[in-house]
Amino acid sequence: MDNIILTIDDLNLSVQNKKILRGIKMEIWAGHIHALIGPNGAGKSTLVSTVMGLPGYKPEQGKICFLGEDITNLPVFDRAQRGLTLAWQEPARFEGLSVEKFILTGAKNKCHKRAEEVLEMVGLDPHKYLNRAVDKTLSGGERKRIELASIIAMEPKLILLDEPDSGIDIDALEKIFSLLKKLKQDGITIVAITHSLAVLNQADHAFLMCCGKILDKGDVNRIASYFQNKCIPCNHDRFITSTIETAP
Repeated sequence: MDNIILTIDDLNLSVQNKKILRGIKMEIWAGHIHALIGPNGAGKSTLVSTVMGLPGYKPEQGKICFLGEDITNLPVFDRAQRGLTLAWQEPARFEGLSVEKFILTGAKNKCHKRAEEVLEMVGLDPHKYLNRAVDKTLSGGERKRIELASIIAMEPKLILLDEPDSGIDIDALEKIFSLLKKLKQDGITIVAITHSLAVLNQADHAFLMCCGKILDKGDVNRIASYFQNKCIPCNHDRFITSTIETAP
């Protein structure tokens, strides 16, 4: 039986009086790559922001447990200290901050050698990147990989990836896929938000989300059929109507 690293039970959240998450229930198995898929506006990014404890994402109902501990009311810093991390869809830019300082800010081991190691893990030459600024001169793929390097340096137990394929080219994406497999081999759990079949195919298990609810979960190929058929099987329009009518 697989170990459960993250449990979400009956999670409900509203933003500006609009119901976004509706009774979310999920179990995330340790040491696996999980995909969370669904159309734009399904609530995927809101869900991971709530799990991470970001400001403005406090649930009005439900529980989030990480490694058996209730973290529902913990601040983001405490969640990060316990090994929970989030990689943004659009990585932040920090004008004037070097890549090395960016990586080592949250690193457990804050030595120069560790910054070199994690850059090499994401396929970037430390000699070319350590002293560069984390700014607009970096491509989308470079910034994604630098952010992943900083996350690896934190030595997390679970990584939440918000659309890892957003804004990057095919070569960079293949490097990220290889890295995800390496992280899995090292025992790190990954939850990747996506509406890309390429990303979905890297996963061991998938969740289908629509209109703030988890509609299905299980085999990646079966869940992929919803997107290959343009989400017709989930009867999206009818589901929207029914959830609005039954919303509390």
